[in-house]
Amino acid sequence: MEFNIVFMGSPEFSIPILEKLHEHYPIKGVVTQPNKPAGRGKILTPPPIKTLADSLGITVIQPIKLRDPQVFEVLSSWKPDLIVVAAYGQILKQNVLDLPRYGCINVHPSLLPRWRGASPIPFTLLAGDRITGVTIMKMDAGMDTGPILGQIEEEIRPEDNTQTLHDRLSVKGANLLLDVIPRYIAGEITPIAQNDSLATYSRLIKKDDGLLDYSVSFYTAINQIRAFTPWPGVRMVWKDTPLKIIRAHGKIAQNTCPGKRSIVDSLPAVAMKDGWLILDQIQPAGKRSMTGSEFIRGARDWE
Repeated sequence: MEFNIVFMGSPEFSIPILEKLHEHYPIKGVVTQPNKPAGRGKILTPPPIKTLADSLGITVIQPIKLRDPQVFEVLSSWKPDLIVVAAYGQILKQNVLDLPRYGCINVHPSLLPRWRGASPIPFTLLAGDRITGVTIMKMDAGMDTGPILGQIEEEIRPEDNTQTLHDRLSVKGANLLLDVIPRYIAGEITPIAQNDSLATYSRLIKKDDGLLDYSVSFYTAINQIRAFTPWPGVRMVWKDTPLKIIRAHGKIAQNTCPGKRSIVDSLPAVAMKDGWLILDQIQPAGKRSMTGSEFIRGARDWE
């Protein structure tokens, strides 16, 4: 089946999806976000999907605003039969949604209508969900509200964080997309409306979300550590500098004083409202990541 696809995406999540699409369909063009400053040197850096598209020889545009008339002219000139969106980062207006004859479809890393919005994977972990997945959705003017074309579940593992779950869901999304597209084009899929009464919403994660709150349960803190790894990371302050917590487990204890530091089972620990948050892996400011036992051997004044 030969028809033109335009792809819209920006971050790492989009990479396996574009790779799979490119193997099976002609990609007329890629739309991604503008280059942004990155790293300590604030060097202008392209989104990961631009680097991939360039290596594949696909034409790329990076509009600041998708709604600019000149951008629509370029999209129209590509004559897309289908637009595929995966973590692009801008809202598509109705003229773009109506442009391809088969519309626009989105690869979303949650089981919609659960966790619509900008950060479905971290919010899945924050909530302590046991199951997540990927949804292929036909896009409409709402925020992840369009009818469902396909879904696949993925079990959340106890050791998962946002990075590990992200990596599995991006691959699952790519494979699911390849299954959905030909059946959707052939009219073999009946889009299923989402049940809006079951919808939950995620928002953009901010750096301040990573500050450890000692007043919550250690279960909540562990979910935050999983959700905010690798970014923004959960941080506590030790010796006036940030201490990043990468992995931790909890231990129930009575009459703890939230925020108090101690050594529990030969590991650094900090008191939460219902017990100890025991730090299995941490990264002091300006140093490499290390195990809690490595840290405690060299740490003075921890208690």
